[in-house]
Amino acid sequence: MSVAENTSQSARGSGGIGAYLAAHLREYGLLFALIAVMAFFQIVTGGTLLRPINLTNLLLQNSYIIIMALGMLIVIVAGHIDLSVGSVMGFIGALAAVMIVNLEMPIGVTMIACVAMGAVIGAAQGYWVAYWGIPSFIVTLAGMLVFRGLSLWLLEGQSVGPFPREFQVIATGFVPDILPGSEAMKSLFGTRNFNVLAFATGIIAAAWVIWSGMRQRAQNKAYGIEDEPRAFFLLRTAIIAIALVFILYKLSTFRGLPNVLLTMGVLTIIYAFITERTVLGRRIYALGGNQKAAKLSGIKTERLTFLAFVNMGMLAAIAGLVFAARLNTATPKAGFALELDVIAAVFIGGASMSGGVGKIVGAVVGAFLMGVLNNGMSIMGIGIDYQQMIKGLVLLAAVIFDVYNKRKG
Repeated sequence: MSVAENTSQSARGSGGIGAYLAAHLREYGLLFALIAVMAFFQIVTGGTLLRPINLTNLLLQNSYIIIMALGMLIVIVAGHIDLSVGSVMGFIGALAAVMIVNLEMPIGVTMIACVAMGAVIGAAQGYWVAYWGIPSFIVTLAGMLVFRGLSLWLLEGQSVGPFPREFQVIATGFVPDILPGSEAMKSLFGTRNFNVLAFATGIIAAAWVIWSGMRQRAQNKAYGIEDEPRAFFLLRTAIIAIALVFILYKLSTFRGLPNVLLTMGVLTIIYAFITERTVLGRRIYALGGNQKAAKLSGIKTERLTFLAFVNMGMLAAIAGLVFAARLNTATPKAGFALELDVIAAVFIGGASMSGGVGKIVGAVVGAFLMGVLNNGMSIMGIGIDYQQMIKGLVLLAAVIFDVYNKRKG
């Protein structure tokens, strides 16, 4: 056995889980914070937080925040910011309302046109940032004002709705139970409306988490990459797997899988794969880490920046459709200040202000943490004034933690 191996093993043995957690506090701290916050509100609300109907509402209320957070993470990792996403979301919802309600256009055509419009908006803003070097803060601040005004103009200052039921199901519908449960299954769980598909999805998701974790651990071992302590790996994997089964079980006793959960899940998997497993993802991180070095290494930094904003515009459009479908109407004030929640979710999720750092899963967890705080405080009857102050302090704490980690490193 080599000296390096002996040193590595002795370090692992002496430090153990505590030393590993201290070295990876940014990566795992947020997950444990979410668990702690959920446990706290579950206790103080008398079990209301994790009731099936409240869990469903929690997913519906935060779906559009999470969808936009996926795109915002890429923009922030690339070293930029987008302040216009809330206004773009509201504008797309207004456009959908005018097309469907006023002009009676087909829903499918409207959705395609709205997503395309989101891409055009992102391209228009990304062009000035990428190819003219205008700071993204200024460009998107202007965009925020422009699209807020366009929403008012398009709706003529009035709310437009309601939408057809076929459009509403985007946000309020549920996936049909294509695996009808037997009477034995229903009696086992004590409900006549048990959704077998939702519960089976939870079991499959938990099995995938266990399998992928063990596969990654085996690959790390084969390549000689130092991995997390075995006890910590087992504990972390067990917590995530149990949480997935528990939440999906709760949903299965209500109405099953919301359509937006399926949308969020698919988008999260796609963007996590792109950012962590592809050359494109590695180039985005290189761009945010050091733009000059990335350009000298042959990366087309302008095109990457441009595409990051195009992607953000598309996701803001999708969020706008979901938001309008959930409200069943388009209002001139839709999306007001939501960009702050999206940006806060990404920073709380571990993204760095200077770019080059952040993960898709972290952004999703950060959005859920903000959502749980909002939901829990609302259940407790805490006023919106205190809610805003607490959310601001949480965001400040996340940024201070980021700066502290950089100085420590």
